[in-house]
Amino acid sequence: MCGIVGTVNLTKFTPILEENISQMLAMLRHRGPDEFGMFLDEDAGLGSARLSIIDLGGGQQPIANEDETMWIVINGEIFNYVELRPMLEARGHRFRTDTDTEVILHLYEEFGTDCLQYLNGQFVIAIWDTNTETLFLARDRVGIRPLFYTVTDGALIFGSEIKSLLADSRVSAEIDPVALGQTFTYWSPQTPRSIFKNIVSLPPGHFMRVERGQMTIEPYWTLDFPDAAETRTPSRPLADAVEELRALLVDATQIRLRADVPVGAYLSGGLDSSVITAIIRNYTRNRLDTFSITFTDPDFDESEFQYQMADFLGTDHQTVRADYPDIGKAFPTVIWHTETPVIRTAPVPMYLLSRLVREHNFKVVLTGEGSDEFFGGYNIFKEAKVRRFWAKQPDSEIRPLLLQRLYPYIKSLSAGSGAYLKSFFREGLTDTDAPGYSHAIRWRNTARARRFFADDIRAAMAENGVPIELPADFHRWGQLQQAQFLEIATFMTPYLLSSQGDRVGMANSVEGRFPFLDHRVIEFAAKLPDTFKLHRLNEKYIVKKMAEQWIPPEIWQRTKRPYRAPIHRSFFNGQSPEYVREMLSPENITAAGLFKPAAVSQLVKKIERGLPIGETDDMALAGILSAQLVHRQFVADFKMSPLLTAQDNVKICYSQRRERR
Repeated sequence: MCGIVGTVNLTKFTPILEENISQMLAMLRHRGPDEFGMFLDEDAGLGSARLSIIDLGGGQQPIANEDETMWIVINGEIFNYVELRPMLEARGHRFRTDTDTEVILHLYEEFGTDCLQYLNGQFVIAIWDTNTETLFLARDRVGIRPLFYTVTDGALIFGSEIKSLLADSRVSAEIDPVALGQTFTYWSPQTPRSIFKNIVSLPPGHFMRVERGQMTIEPYWTLDFPDAAETRTPSRPLADAVEELRALLVDATQIRLRADVPVGAYLSGGLDSSVITAIIRNYTRNRLDTFSITFTDPDFDESEFQYQMADFLGTDHQTVRADYPDIGKAFPTVIWHTETPVIRTAPVPMYLLSRLVREHNFKVVLTGEGSDEFFGGYNIFKEAKVRRFWAKQPDSEIRPLLLQRLYPYIKSLSAGSGAYLKSFFREGLTDTDAPGYSHAIRWRNTARARRFFADDIRAAMAENGVPIELPADFHRWGQLQQAQFLEIATFMTPYLLSSQGDRVGMANSVEGRFPFLDHRVIEFAAKLPDTFKLHRLNEKYIVKKMAEQWIPPEIWQRTKRPYRAPIHRSFFNGQSPEYVREMLSPENITAAGLFKPAAVSQLVKKIERGLPIGETDDMALAGILSAQLVHRQFVADFKMSPLLTAQDNVKICYSQRRERR
């Protein structure tokens, strides 16, 4: 795992300076503190900040091909590199290292952009071909690893994080009102936007070619589902599908244990992380260390199930306990790493957890992300199913009561006679043909926080609706598959794998690996019939059936509980951090120009008086505070990291053209 940076001249010759690449890399020191490397050409520069995991002694980047006409840097891992290397050696390629990085380079030599079809991994790749003066950039299928870029002053500037781009004097940060509005509706800016104007991300499953100043972006993989008719009725027994999933997931887990450093696992106490941990215990001889978050607030704590699973498997288990002051104190640091506002505090405990992992000298952890999205695990899928059932008899008094079973942790929805619940979920009830039907309630509820925006910001925002371009076949998919696609494209990639995934892990130089996001598992899950995923209102049915022989029934049969963290109590308590009131003061709200000072002050007073705080106000508080921090840290007062020094183990490579100049 690493951070990468680069710059390429497009329409204007600008000298590629070592100092510039070095400063960009310095901003990514947390992603790869072990060693650094640069490649410098007349019109291109690449950089790598390396977290050494494979071939610790020989894998320093950048890496060249045999005649040093191509150079590569990569952020990520290719898990099937062991199987790919013999094929390349048989075709005459000679290897200097034992890395997965060099395998990619020779694959690209052999197959060009089609090399991506061979890769099983999580990655962002940058290859510079000195002969053709071509840059090749590519991002993994579902966007596990990030890549941002901007075009300015005749140059393409790119990096694993936005702060590396801002290290170039030609790039500055300005909040994008459209992206801010998206955050307060969909939880994050929607691909390809970032929170800053003119800084965008390369979409998942896409590659970019830059050849003699011309940029082209193309997809190489897309998430696809069968037609609706094919997913209504099973075409084979459930038992057969369970065995196929078991074989796929075991292999996906085993190849993700490939590393020259110890590998641990997150253990949340839920089904998905327990399955992955059980596979490690049952199918490998690896030492098994597990790590969990516990909370002092019992409304969020799942430690009982974490300890039960750790005892069952006999793991060496470590926990970090998060209380309100811990979350409030770490919040600004987390926002520095997310580089975007968040409407939840959930990334903060994940940051504390990765810090615990690093303190125990682990660089790699396996986790259960992806199972909920691809196997129908979220309540939003059940919610859409119940609402469609209710919509067939909109006047029914009984059908909407099924919704009470979905959100016991939201008291306003689960308490009382159900009148509020029916009112909450009734809006748009019969608009079942709308493409965003499954997510409309969530998006509408979150967007209520937009009332805090300053008038000019709100005027510049886009209207609510489906925020992404839908695939041409979307209308042919089943209702569950449509909902899954929206969850993956609007939530999993831009938020879960970013603010709550890559960013908070790599903040502590910890790489997460996700067996459920192996593309073979994804493609298998996409073809499953609905009843294998959502059996009536029993989520992840096939995963539970697979898990029966591995984990205790108390774990696989328990009611799903989503991962959450406290919000307003983390910022307003007996140990409230000074920055909270500073960031929310009328003076700072006015200076940033994003929100209405009077509306924010009213929210603060409501919290300070101990009045009931609903879900929307909680999300608004997190969003406002984090947006203020983003403005302070990246727009108003961006600070450069110290430059790399001789003690940082820096490797500098020059192209032959540059050396001759």
